[in-house]
Parts: sequence; C-alpha cells; structure tokens
Amino acid sequence: MTAPVASAGMLVRRPVAEVFEAFADPAVTSRFWFSEGSGRLEPGARVRWDWKMYGVGTDVVVKAVEPGRRILVDWDVDSAPTEVEWTFEARSGETWVEVFNRGFHGAPDEQVARALDSTGGFALVLAGAKIWLEHGIEPRFVLDRHPDARVAGWRDA
Repeated sequence: MTAPVASAGMLVRRPVAEVFEAFADPAVTSRFWFSEGSGRLEPGARVRWDWKMYGVGTDVVVKAVEPGRRILVDWDVDSAPTEVEWTFEARSGETWVEVFNRGFHGAPDEQVARALDSTGGFALVLAGAKIWLEHGIEPRFVLDRHPDARVAGWRDA
C-alpha cells in the first residue's frame, strides 16, 4: 500500500507575497487558524502553535522556507511527527495554495484515517485564509469545528 498523503488546495485572490506571509507570520495566521504562535517560520526555527480554545498545542520545526514559493515543516515533533508542506503559485495577482501532509504513523487504516482528518482540517484552514485575506473577516472555522471540545472557561474574544 502506498502511504497516504493529505492534500488540500485553494485559490486566494491576493498576491503571492501576501498569502505566503499569512502562513509565515503567526500574527496573521492566528486570525484564521491557531490562536497563538511563538514565532515566525524561518529556516531551522522551532516554534509553538497553540489552540487555546481547545487547550492543545504542538511544536513544529521549520525545514525549509522559499519566500513566496514554499514552506516545509515537521509537525508534532515531540509526539508523532509528520511533514507538512505549503506551496504557493502566483497566478495573475492571485495565488494557488496547496498543503500536503505526509508521514502518518500507525497501522494502514490509522494512517488513512489521519490523512482524511488532516485533509479536512487543512481545507478549513485554506478556506479561512481565503476569507481573512480577501474580505478581512475572521472565519471562526477552527473555533467552531469542535464546539464541545472547547476548554471550560474559554472566552471567545
């Protein structure tokens, strides 16, 4: 069996430099994905991403950054690492963004389940980035994806 790869893609009607920056800069990414990031995605950096509404987080190690073209990280580096790659393709003032997540652990059926879950999650992230970058609206997709899993006392700002 070929190892499963999660993938999602979305056209964002903004210039490639702006879309790339939205994923490299945690101050922007936190508007549509995680609630807090410890630092910018730079080659060799280890950064923490937190979803405070769920009381979870993960560390990622940045393996490669090609401004305006590609970001490659190892995700969940302290538990079950997988590789996540974003690619950015300029298209006449717009950007085609794709995300690939590979290297899932476990039995084959567990790998497939994780890849399917990742595909859905990254599709929401890309849709959220699109709404934020094109319209300036915080989409709340990630916040609302698992309402019963929110941490007690979490207050949505």
